[in-house]
Amino acid sequence: MPWHLRLVAASALLPAVMAWHEPKQTAVFAGGCFWGVEAVFEHVRGVRSAVSGYATPADDPKGFAEAVRVEYDPARITYNQLLQVFFLVAHDPTEVDRQGPDVGPRYRSIVFVRGAEDRQIVSAFLDSLRTRRVYAAPIATAIATLRTFRIAEDFHQDFVVRNPRDAYVVINDLPKLAELRRRFPDLYQQ
Repeated sequence: MPWHLRLVAASALLPAVMAWHEPKQTAVFAGGCFWGVEAVFEHVRGVRSAVSGYATPADDPKGFAEAVRVEYDPARITYNQLLQVFFLVAHDPTEVDRQGPDVGPRYRSIVFVRGAEDRQIVSAFLDSLRTRRVYAAPIATAIATLRTFRIAEDFHQDFVVRNPRDAYVVINDLPKLAELRRRFPDLYQQ
């Protein structure tokens, strides 16, 4: 085959290759039991995946926290929008070492950052919540550098989707999905 025809044939593969390398970002949030946090982010437009796991902060003697690794398309959703969903829907950032019925340091609130720029963004976001007095109680969310993230066991993944009638899910997680739809209708996806 002549070289110019080989170029045309190879260029037909280009869209598939480009789709593989589409831009993506990752954020990691700990906000209580990962089932509900994962379910919320799975319903956010622009989120490619939400995976439950165990995240360990770099400098925290309490050990791991249940967390969700969120892969998202920055062309469709911003990091600030993810922070809004996390703080206003996915969990209660005023609870210390707990979320609802779940008690202990593994259920604490943490935003994991990749570096100084992320830390500044999260700090500014928290300052705006405090300035606007969004919450009556003090915000207890920590900002930490991620040391490790270990994916949780298979039975934890997509727990809300697979167990929509589970009492814990009905009481604690389905109301979060309703709140996401109510508060952020433009971000909500089925």
